[in-house]
Amino acid sequence: MANNVLSDGQVLEVASFNGIKVYQIKTDRFKTNSINVFFHDNLSRENASKNAMLPAVLRRGSVNFPTIQDISLYLEELYGATFDCGVTKKGENQIIQFYLDFICDKYASGETDLTKKAFDLLFEIITNPVTENGVFKREYVQQEAKNLKELIESRVNDKVQYGVDKCLEVMCENEPFGIFEYGTVEDIDTITENNLYEHYKYFLETLPVYVFISGDFNDDKTGYIIDKLKQINRREIKKIQPTNVEKHVSQAREVVERMNVNQAKLSVGFRTNIEPNSENYYKLMLYNSILGGGIHSKLFQNVREKNGMAYYVFSRLEKFKGLMVISAGIEISNKDKAYEVIVKQLEDMKNGNISDYEFESSIKSIETGIKSLKDSQLQIVDFNLSQIIAGTKDSPDDIIEKVKKVSRQDVIDIANCIEMDTVYFLTSM
Repeated sequence: MANNVLSDGQVLEVASFNGIKVYQIKTDRFKTNSINVFFHDNLSRENASKNAMLPAVLRRGSVNFPTIQDISLYLEELYGATFDCGVTKKGENQIIQFYLDFICDKYASGETDLTKKAFDLLFEIITNPVTENGVFKREYVQQEAKNLKELIESRVNDKVQYGVDKCLEVMCENEPFGIFEYGTVEDIDTITENNLYEHYKYFLETLPVYVFISGDFNDDKTGYIIDKLKQINRREIKKIQPTNVEKHVSQAREVVERMNVNQAKLSVGFRTNIEPNSENYYKLMLYNSILGGGIHSKLFQNVREKNGMAYYVFSRLEKFKGLMVISAGIEISNKDKAYEVIVKQLEDMKNGNISDYEFESSIKSIETGIKSLKDSQLQIVDFNLSQIIAGTKDSPDDIIEKVKKVSRQDVIDIANCIEMDTVYFLTSM
C-alpha cells in the first residue's frame, strides 16, 4: 500500500490489483466512516436484470448471517451501522454498489476493531452468499424477482421521473443507454437460482471493482481491507466499453404516450455531443444552469412565472452520455404554447440574450450545489467515482473555478451546438 499523507477530502488511489482499484478519502469531518464497493459492467439487455437481482439476493443472507434478521442484528452490534446495496447507471455503465457506514473507531467506546468487523460483514455478504444445493436459494430468488418486477412496474407512480426517463430511453432506444438499469419484467421471468448463480460467479470474478474507503482511517485498517480483497478469486477482467456520446440529429421526432394523468408531462431531449472530460463540459454546466437549473433560470422565470404555462419546469444534464432534457408539468391544452415558450428560451440563449442576473445567479447556484457535496460522505464518494468514470481528476473546487472562467460567448457557443432530438408528451388525451 502506498504511504501517503492526504489532506482533508482528497482522494488517492492506494492499491491496484486483479482488476480491483482501492481509493482512500481521508477526512475527519464526520463521526462515521464508509466503505463503498462498486462493480462495473457494460449496460446490456443480456445482463441488466441479472445485475439488478444480484444485490437484492446477496443482501438476503450469507453463510455466517443466513437471514436479513441476522445481518440486522450484527449491524446493531456495530453501533447501528448502515448497510445498503443496489444498482444504478452512469452513461452506459451499469454499476452494482455495496455500502457500509459505521461509527469511527475513536467514538466506539474503546472498540479497536470496528473497521475490521464492519468490512468483514461487507466482504462476507459479497463473497460468501447463502446457497442451497450449490446455487442460490430458490425462495430468495423468487421473492426478489417478484420485488424487482413490482419496482419496475411502479415506475409510472412518479410521473415526473417517468417522463424524463422515458424521453431519454426513447431517444436512445437503439443504444445501451436506452436500457433501464433494472432491466425488464420479461427478462426477470427468465432468471432462475441456477443461471443467477452462474452470473454471480462471472460478476465476482471478472467485473472491474472500485473500492472507496472514506473517513478517519489509519494505514493498518486500510491495509487489512486490501489484504482481504486480495482473497477474491479473480480471472480475466472484463473490459468496460466507453460510452458513445456523439450522435447528430437531422430532425427531431415527437412521441406521445397516453396514460390516466391529470397533469401532462412535456419532456424535450437534446444531444449535446459534449464528452464529460471535455473543457466544454464546464461551459455546458453553466448553459444548463442559466436555461433551467433553478428559480433564477430562464425556463422557471419565463415558462412558469411570467407565462404561467407550467406547474414545474427544469433542465437536467446526463453527464456521461452527453444528453440534456427539459421537463415541464403542464395543462394538456397548453402543450403547444408551453413548447413555444420553451423554444423561445433556447433561441434567446443562442442569441446571447442572457441578463447579468441570470449569468451571475447561475454561477452561484453551481457553486452552492458543489460545495454542498462536502456535507455527505456518500455524495463525496459518488463525486469521486464520477470523476473516474468521466476520466477527469477535478476536485469540487476545481470545477467551481473552471465554471467561473466561462464567458457569455462560451455559453452562446454551447447553445448553438445543442441539437433537439425528441419531444416526448405524456397525456391522457
